Amino acid sequence: MPRATNAPASRERRKRVLDKAKGARGARSKLFKYAKDATMKGQYWAYRDRKTKKRTFRNLWVQRINAACRLHGINYSRFIEGLKAAQIDLDRKVLAELAVSEPAAFKAILDAVVAALKTKAA
Repeated sequence: MPRATNAPASRERRKRVLDKAKGARGARSKLFKYAKDATMKGQYWAYRDRKTKKRTFRNLWVQRINAACRLHGINYSRFIEGLKAAQIDLDRKVLAELAVSEPAAFKAILDAVVAALKTKAA
């Protein structure tokens, strides 16, 4: 009896890999053996860099908040301490956006933070 190869499923599996490797150059997008390596490596990088993206954006937000704070004579760490003291629950993404696009709103928050820091110290 001839060996059953399950050709439709195998073809579909290979086609799926080749479709994922469509953007690669040369054999990495044409030949299954190389396309498989390209897609595995691409998926590894995608997973890794989703984590890195979160880290780099948080760094950017911290830099923007720090720059806006220092314009008003307070540093980032004191600002965050004051936010906690004033019980203002805004995340860094929103604070950075306010610092860049709405300086007046950021200044109002900063004034509340400075007031909370003064009452905390007293």
